[in-house]
Amino acid sequence: MKKGIHPEYYEAEIICACGNRFKAGSTKKEIRVEICSACHPFFTGKEKLVDTAGRVEKFKRKYQNKK
Repeated sequence: MKKGIHPEYYEAEIICACGNRFKAGSTKKEIRVEICSACHPFFTGKEKLVDTAGRVEKFKRKYQNKK
């Protein structure tokens, strides 16, 4: 490897807005994020699917007699 062309590599502390902290490798010493796997609805199981304007029911009605 050539000397002087690579950035410094640190063990960075990732800090989430929810208060969760963990470590990862990065070129920065500290990284602040708004959402992480500890508070994201997909990973916590609190994900809500929003059916706007009854699209699922409309689909079911449209294709229920096509069997």
